[in-house]
This record gives sequence, C-alpha cells and structure tokens, in this order.
Amino acid sequence: MDVIRTDPGRLRTLPDYPFAAHFLEWEGLRMHYVDEPAIGRPRGTFLLLHGEPTWSYLYRHWIPRLTAAGFRCIAPDHIGFGGSDKPTDDEWYVIERHCEALRHLIDTLDGRDINLVVQDWGGPIGLRQAVDQPTRFTRLFMLNTWLHHESMEYSDGVRWWRGAATDPAMLGGDMPTGRIVAGSLRRPGHDAAAIEAAYDAPFDGVASKAGARRFPHCIPFGDPVAGNAADQQRCYDALTVWTHCPVHILFGTDDVVFPPSWGEAWAASIPGATYEPIVGAGHFVQEDAPDDCIDAVLRHLRN
Repeated sequence: MDVIRTDPGRLRTLPDYPFAAHFLEWEGLRMHYVDEPAIGRPRGTFLLLHGEPTWSYLYRHWIPRLTAAGFRCIAPDHIGFGGSDKPTDDEWYVIERHCEALRHLIDTLDGRDINLVVQDWGGPIGLRQAVDQPTRFTRLFMLNTWLHHESMEYSDGVRWWRGAATDPAMLGGDMPTGRIVAGSLRRPGHDAAAIEAAYDAPFDGVASKAGARRFPHCIPFGDPVAGNAADQQRCYDALTVWTHCPVHILFGTDDVVFPPSWGEAWAASIPGATYEPIVGAGHFVQEDAPDDCIDAVLRHLRN
C-alpha cells in the first residue's frame, strides 16, 4: 500500500497552531495528534474530533481556553487527514478503520474522564467509542453531526453533497478541501484566504486526498458497508437509552447539511440531553463561532 507522509513543517507555520506534534503507530501507519496539558489543577480531558475535510486545526481556538480551564486537550487527525499518514488507495478508507484507529489512540493513552466533542464524521467515529467504552467518558458534546438509523431522513444538502463529492467534475476535478471549509462559513469577518490555505496545507496533490474523497462516499444511504451503517444504528439505539453521562447538543443554525432540526431531534431522543443553537453559524461551527461554542461548553461544565 502506498502511503504519503505529511511533512510536519507544512503545518507548524500556520497561524494560531503552535502545538507540538505527537505520533502514534497503528497498523504500520502514523497517526498525528495534539496533546496539550492542563494548566493548573487538572479537571479531566477533552477529546476533540474533526470530520470532513478538516483536521485538528479546527480546534486551535478551543485548546488554549480549555487548557486554561484545567483540561488536557487531545485532538487527533484521522488517518488520511492533517499530519497523519495518508494511504493513497481510496478503497482503503472505511469507517470501521477510522473507529479502530481512534480506539487504539484512546486505549494507548489510557484516556479517562473524557469530555468528548464530535462534529461531522467525528460523530459516528467518536460516539462509537463512548458506546463501547462508556466508563472512559464523563460528558458528550455533539456539534452538527449524526448517526445513521433506519428512520433517518437525510437532508437535500447531504444528498447533494454526496453526489457532488463523488463526481470529481462537480468539484472542479479534485476535492477542494480548503475551499469547502471557507465557503461553508456563514458568519462575517473570516479571512477566507487564510482559512482555505490552512485546510489545504495537509494535502500535497490529488493522491494525498484519498481520505477526503472517501468520506462522502461512505455516507450510509449510499454505501452501508463502508459507512458502517449497522454499527451506527447500534450506537444510535444505545444513545436513546443513554444514562451514563450528560449529553449536550450544539448546532450551528445555518448548516444546510445538518440542519438545526436534527439537533433538536437528537436532544429529544436522548434522555436528559440539552440542545443549544449556535445562531448564524454554519456546518463548521467550531471554525465559524469558536467563542460561542467554547462559552457554551464551559457553561455546561459549571452546571
């Protein structure tokens, strides 16, 4: 299997991303992750998970505030993203492999007292960990994400995205990772050019983007096997009777892929879950409205 190894120097020069690089070997591949210690009295750990087509840079504004509040922050890059190794075979990427790699990271670091934050594909990959190892987790935060289940009604935005992303001609011949993120932001004031450059930085040509190309293909209504539909259903069912730890749902209200009605449905289906809209934010809510998100997270931790 051909693998592209990203030069960490490509990422270290990005603005607001001063974090030391850490690496973990899994099945011959190197997984990159941020691991920043708590400042002051330790209060637990945040596990911060990205989705498509982002990487741990998505949490660069979160990490300093969370470590200052006493939390260790671990932000991995899924295989194929960020500073992690990038197999060039699109078919290698199935959701079960992402789940296994993340489980290896959690087990190797012996994660305990974890506050889990998931968004986009971070939801199916990360919530699987909470369902399978609930004693490691103390709180779940779900941001603009989903789990496949039999009564799921996928939005027109999701269906359009899968169609566009699996047809290279519709996206200009390649997966334009940076342009996707920058173009999905809804609040004013962003430096679109800088954001586009930062989310393009981990990739060096078409071959390195196999993971980013593959995630949309794996949406379970299109490919239930690669998308791990059965396990997503199992995790969804587990959350509908979830009592292990608090669940908080924060959704950007201007997301055309995962609309706020999904967040409201999440909260209604999970016992005791809270729902909070992040008004005017789009799909990449951590990038669009970092301070509002962190304020909400810290407020829940005080309750």
